[in-house]
Amino acid sequence: MLPGGEIRESPAAPCCSESGDERKDVEEKSDVHIIALVGNEQVNEDTDNGDLPSYVSAFIEKEVGSDLKSLKKLDKLLEQMTENKMQLEEQVLTISSEIPKRIQSALKNAEESKQFLNQFLEQETHLFSSINSHLLTAQPWMEDLGAMISQIEEIERHLAYLKWISQIEELSDNIQQYLMTNNVPEAASILAYMAELDIKLQESSCTHLLTFMRATVKFWHKILKDKLTSDFEEILAQLHWPFITPPQSQAAGLSRPASAPDIYTNLETLFCQLLKLQTSDELLTEPKQLPEKYCLPASPAIILPIQVMLMPLQKRFRYHFRGNRQTNVISKPEWYLAQVLMWIGNHSQFLDEKIQPILDKVGPSVNARLEFSRGLMMLVLEKLAADIPCLLYDDSLFCHLVDEVLLFERELHSVYGYPDTFANCMHILSEETCFQRWLTVERKFALQKMDSMLSSEAAWVSQYKDITDVDEMKVPDCAETFMTLLLVITDRYKNLPTASRKLQFLELQKDLVDDFRIRLTQVMKEETRASLGFRYCAILNAVNYISTVLADWADNVFFLQLQQAALEVFAENNTLSKLQLGQLASMESSVFDDMINLLERLKHDMLTRQVDHVFREVKEAAKLYKKERPRCSCVLQMAVLAVAGRAGGDVPVQLGLPAPAHAQRPLPSAGAAALLLLI
Repeated sequence: MLPGGEIRESPAAPCCSESGDERKDVEEKSDVHIIALVGNEQVNEDTDNGDLPSYVSAFIEKEVGSDLKSLKKLDKLLEQMTENKMQLEEQVLTISSEIPKRIQSALKNAEESKQFLNQFLEQETHLFSSINSHLLTAQPWMEDLGAMISQIEEIERHLAYLKWISQIEELSDNIQQYLMTNNVPEAASILAYMAELDIKLQESSCTHLLTFMRATVKFWHKILKDKLTSDFEEILAQLHWPFITPPQSQAAGLSRPASAPDIYTNLETLFCQLLKLQTSDELLTEPKQLPEKYCLPASPAIILPIQVMLMPLQKRFRYHFRGNRQTNVISKPEWYLAQVLMWIGNHSQFLDEKIQPILDKVGPSVNARLEFSRGLMMLVLEKLAADIPCLLYDDSLFCHLVDEVLLFERELHSVYGYPDTFANCMHILSEETCFQRWLTVERKFALQKMDSMLSSEAAWVSQYKDITDVDEMKVPDCAETFMTLLLVITDRYKNLPTASRKLQFLELQKDLVDDFRIRLTQVMKEETRASLGFRYCAILNAVNYISTVLADWADNVFFLQLQQAALEVFAENNTLSKLQLGQLASMESSVFDDMINLLERLKHDMLTRQVDHVFREVKEAAKLYKKERPRCSCVLQMAVLAVAGRAGGDVPVQLGLPAPAHAQRPLPSAGAAALLLLI
């Protein structure tokens, strides 16, 4: 058929010779022609492999079929196929005309780029040879110039060295001239400037220059310091410094200089001049430090005027509390601790009223009273560090020392506002050997106290048994004394400088709680047969009270901080599971949870025993009435009262556990309910 014949002839290749590009265009045209839309359907690419006749047959069969009337569609199909063929030929011609132009353009660009590259390579070769030639020519000049530059740099270093020496000598001459004219303030100012230059020179490698600068600063610093210190001590002597008497008896002494304002003017002048020597004094004076094992916090040096004011007190302290003096008694630490507190109290008013305004005027943010206290505190720390090794293994002396130190620290912080961030006695007690001994002694005396409180005749009696409003929980004396003991231990260690030390004390407290719980359990087992007896109920009240107090402590800020510190320690050591760490971090648990759970379990066991006992007693009392129903409730009440009578009294009064609002006697009510079930 005609349409089929045309479709077969379309992929035929021409016989004439053609170039590769033209052949490619013809092939592309044939492929495009094959995939033309015939009847709005696409011919598959497989038609090249022999499927075209079958496709054409299928297409004719579909469009015409066996109906002869459908032959009318052939003209329309032929036109449609011819139109598609023309469109495809136009597309092929367009593509075949554009591609060669693009290829020619790309080849042209490549050729031009190749020419440019060749030119650049020629230029590079020329430049390389020129540079090498220039370097060879300039090499002698460079060597000569490098030698000259080195000489110039060396001369500049020598010149700078000489300038430094000249400047130092000039400053030294100026200080000498000012001292000859008695102009001490200017001399002190120049010395302060020299000290700053000394600090700047520390990065230099000129060791001889550094030595010369340091020697010059040291020379003039000693002269000025000695002169100013002598004059300052004279002024202080006129003010009757140091104040040995209490503040009440100083009123007359402090009021006398008011008629001579020159004394306070000179005091301020000399104080400010000594402050100017602070920088040079820190350069030249090596601060006294205790061994690193005490882990004292870093702190700046005490300002020079306060150091001068502390000198007479330091002499007194060393005289009385060192060597073979009668006042240097190792068993009496309260003597030197009380003396230091008294000195701080005696001088606080003068420091606040006379010295602090001078510091505020000069500018440095320094608290005169704290500087004074810090200087005296170093005497105490040195004394403690020397005495503690001598009494470390004497329990009574060591315990007495710790008690006195804690009292001293409490008054120092609360009365005189000494900050916790400064070095204090707790750093000495936190030293490893001393701290472990402290823990041992604390545990020993706590266990002794527990023995005495449990063996006391009033151990199971409430202190407030006669006061109904106060004694709601009916806490026995031993439990209240034990919790007071734990509270005292908390007060003793809460000012320790590091969280790790506090956590060790917390573990001690938890061990004591567990030990006390075990002791209560032992006593409880002895009273098991009388589970409604007085002592059994007292033990139950004690367990309930301790558990309640520990739960309250868990919300205390101090123990919450310890919980956070414990979380960090456990996270570092990987001693807890992720779940436990998460509970600690989210505050779902507390540091006392283990102890509280054990106490609650003991309380539950004791209550279970009591309930079982009540049920047994009620069952025994109800056996007489099991076969006949009582005509009134009096019989039931008599049975319950009989159980309570055999239990040894009014059971609910002995129990300090909270009862429901509608039931004043919870246990007999439970027994009555059991009796009703049995009848």
